[in-house]
Amino acid sequence: MKIIGVIPARRGSSRFFNKPTAKILGKPMIWWVYKHSKEVKEFDEVYVATDSDEIKELCEEFGAKVIMTSPDHDTATERLHEVSTKIDADLYVMVNGDEPVVMPDAIVKCIPENLNPDDFYVSNLMTDFENPVEVVDATNLKIVTNKDGIALFISRSPIPYPKGNMNYHYHKFVGVGAFTKKALEYYHNTERGEIEKIEENDSFRFIENRKDIYYINAHCKSLSVDTPKDIVAVEEYLKTLGLDK
Repeated sequence: MKIIGVIPARRGSSRFFNKPTAKILGKPMIWWVYKHSKEVKEFDEVYVATDSDEIKELCEEFGAKVIMTSPDHDTATERLHEVSTKIDADLYVMVNGDEPVVMPDAIVKCIPENLNPDDFYVSNLMTDFENPVEVVDATNLKIVTNKDGIALFISRSPIPYPKGNMNYHYHKFVGVGAFTKKALEYYHNTERGEIEKIEENDSFRFIENRKDIYYINAHCKSLSVDTPKDIVAVEEYLKTLGLDK
């Protein structure tokens, strides 16, 4: 299989403008995501997909390949679909540009061992919450799957509600996912459903239409950067790994 990694990076985040360029231990956040993605040996190539000339120039300075995409995309998945129309591959792995601490050994877990490139396939990563406070934080998406790892529901609310049993590990969304071209075409050609509009989560493009999304528990560290204050925790964690040297 030809597998490419794609890092969507947009400038116009409402909560953190120009987020990909924010400095983490002296380097742009997008550099950290690119660095970890390039270490995935299963990737034939890694691209940054952006609509910003500033981000393009920044990425090219540290050697990244960049694909310019439309500024009109509402979601990272739509941006990934555009990449799939420009670069031919069997599997497209999206690594969100705000996931600077997700390491290569976690990223590869969304790649299936056996896959027919003509099949419909979507997978995402999740991990266990470490802190109960994070479960009630609406910025963190909670994932509920069936016994086969297929998503049943995703919400910013704490789900499932522990009425009958409190012995449960809540699962947190990690911004890494894999898509075949067929899945991306389906996403692009399907209208947003009511739940997707309510939750503002485009995974429901598949769930509401009974298309399976596999969620794999990578048991990894995830500290997605949504606001400038999140950078403090990211820097502290990277220091524990000795990556501030």
